[in-house]
Amino acid sequence: MTKRKALSPPPAGAKRRSFTRDFKLRVIREVEAGKTQAEVARAYQLTDHTIAKWRRQHRRYKEKAFAGHGHAYTDDARVSELERKVGQLTMENDFLKKLLQKLEADQ
Repeated sequence: MTKRKALSPPPAGAKRRSFTRDFKLRVIREVEAGKTQAEVARAYQLTDHTIAKWRRQHRRYKEKAFAGHGHAYTDDARVSELERKVGQLTMENDFLKKLLQKLEADQ
């Protein structure tokens, strides 16, 4: 049994890597095509955990996964989207109520 080296923290000022949506989808496709997650992780110098997280996000959010600058589509984004829709529908509903009242008053 070999000992694993302890990971040292990255040097100060080092930037985190960011990956494009296309890259993440390519990695996911390779795993789904039959390669093991460990093989793909070694080939792209990623961790198993990173690939597992990307696969989980892709399963959960489908085509909306990895929208934006490499960030996952989140529940917060979905909540914001639904709140905007509720506001829009409320305005339409109020407009139609006023229109109906006006039509009833004219008759």
